[in-house]
Formats: sequence, structure tokens, C-alpha cells
Amino acid sequence: MTFHLAVALKDTGWHPAAPPGDVLEPDFWVSQIQEAERGLATLVTLEDGFARRGLDSVLIALRAGPVTSHVGLVPTVVATHTEPFHVSTQIATLDWVTAGRAGERIKVSADPAEAALFGRRDPSSETREGLFDEAIDHVEVQRRLWDSWEDDAEIRDAATNRFVDRDKLHYIDFVGSHFAVRGPSITPRPPQGQPIVTALAHVDTAYRLAARCADLVFTTPDGVGRDGPTGDAATTLRGVRSAEAEIGRAEPAQVLGDLVVFLDDDATAASTRWTRLDGERTLRSDADVFAGTVDQLATKLEGWAAAGLDGARLRPAVAEHDLPRIARDLAPELARRGLTRTAYEADTLRGLLGLAKPADRYAGVQS
Repeated sequence: MTFHLAVALKDTGWHPAAPPGDVLEPDFWVSQIQEAERGLATLVTLEDGFARRGLDSVLIALRAGPVTSHVGLVPTVVATHTEPFHVSTQIATLDWVTAGRAGERIKVSADPAEAALFGRRDPSSETREGLFDEAIDHVEVQRRLWDSWEDDAEIRDAATNRFVDRDKLHYIDFVGSHFAVRGPSITPRPPQGQPIVTALAHVDTAYRLAARCADLVFTTPDGVGRDGPTGDAATTLRGVRSAEAEIGRAEPAQVLGDLVVFLDDDATAASTRWTRLDGERTLRSDADVFAGTVDQLATKLEGWAAAGLDGARLRPAVAEHDLPRIARDLAPELARRGLTRTAYEADTLRGLLGLAKPADRYAGVQS
């Protein structure tokens, strides 16, 4: 089974003192995504949030789609302040543009600064559990909307002036505590059927979100979550599996570990670079931080694989330095050790993850 190498992109790097770059230029992001694809990454995630300045992650992914060919594109979606109907059409569109390489990272926000931008909610009255429950409903609505068009609903018969078979479009009639959505979608069913949903989880409530709605879960082995240390790779994996068992989930999610990386030719140089940057602004990270060589990191990731993790999502501390080291040095070393792929084996993100296209829940149902 392939150990998946994923890359998490944020600004000019995950260290707050990473040198500035042209983050408002689309090609800045495209070049980073292409670099990750050069390293045969399974997917790239794009950080986003309403309180941070910059380009929209979904639109960055749409820009990168036509100039990449295999890597999965996974923008961040903030469930707390968005409507699932709109998000579902965005991600479905991304899946069409990329011919089946779309995903999303679902997240919640308790940030008062973000709430103030909308003025519709009082953040002081929000609970963590309530925010995660809303996100679970958000994803459920999206998934139903993606299924609201059957795969062969499009007719496109100009002679009879018919575009769709209306019998193959379905109301979803979702009514929950947070959303009431009738549907159907305005976008045809995505090529993957269901684009990949991912979530970051390092506390019990987030494990519950991941268990209920994620195909792929990012954990933080040896990191620090809201409730304290997260534990090693095996411990974080047990956290996900326990949450899945509580709800009787049949098919387990794939689990990747997150790690901030400083990669250099020797460990001293990597540690020195980290210390120098911390002298400008201190890195505070939920994920563990690695500073060392390619060989040392490859050995660490072998340990994660032995512990049962399905892959790693690496966060380059300084994108211009550490991302090329990941793609051009680490990726070949992992492949040499038989851990990761030596070539792309599929054209869709589901295919790269070894996941089949799911059946449409509404197919054959009378609306």
C-alpha cells in the first residue's frame, strides 16, 4: 500500500518569519503546486480563513487545475460562515476543471475577528461541540447535493432542446439544526461522484467530525492540541479509530500525520535556520517540528508507516527552501525505500487514494 506524501501550503511557509513573497500573484501558488506534483505528491492542501489576507484557496486551486495533471487539489472551506449549497458547487466545479482531482479541507472557526466580518453570530455563545456539529451537517448537505444529479442526467440534445433528464435530478430535502436545503444542485455530479473531504483532528470533538464525514484525516503526532499533547503516531491513529468505532463506521478513513519541516544537508544547519527565524518571530505549531536531513526525515516517516499511518502531510517551514527539498530530495528517497510511489498510477484523487467512485444514493429514486 502506498504511503501518501501530501504538502500543506500556507503563505510563504509555515514559519511566521519566512521571507515574504508574491502571495497575491496566482503564479506564486501555481509554481508551488507544480513543485509538489514534481515530487509525486498525492495532494496539496491550501490554507485559508476569513481573517487572513490573501487569495481565495478555491480560486487558487481552480487556477492551478489546468496546469497540473495528477496532484489532488484540496482548498480549505470554513463551514462556520459559509453555505453548503455554494461550497458544494465550488468544489464540484473544481472537480470538473481538474477532471476528478478535487477535495476540500473542512474546518470550523471560533475566531471573533472572523465572526465580526459577517455580523450574524455572537461568537461568545458558540461552543466547540456546536461548531463541529454544524460542520458535520455542512458536509452532509454537500454530499447529498453532489448526488442530486445522477451521472447520466445530462442529455445535451440540441435537436430537442433538452439539456437534462429531469427524472434524474433529485431533491435532497435536508432539514437539520443548522441548515434546511431542498436542492437539487445547479452543477452536474462531479467526475469523482464525491470529491474527497478531509479534516484536521487533534482533539476528541475534531476526531468525531473526522469520523462522521472525512475520507482523509490529518493528525498531529507528537504535537500540541487544544487539550494538551496529542501523543505519538499510534496514539493519534487510535483516536481516529475510536471515534469511528463509536459511530459504527464501516470503512475507516485514511490517516496522515502532519509535520512542519526544516530540511538541510545537515541537522545543525536546519536547527540553526529554525533558531534564526524564531529570533524574528516564534513559531507556535500544533504539529511537531522536524529539523534535520532528508535521510533522518525518511527514517521518521518509515516509523509512522510502521505505526499504521497512511501517509504524511508535510508543512514546509520556508516554502522557497523546504518545498523543493521535499519534492526533489525527500520524495525520491522515500520511493527508493519502497515507501511511496515511483510514478502516478491514477488520474483522479480518489484513484490515487485507492478509493472507488461511490454509487449515487438517489439513482433510480423517484423525486
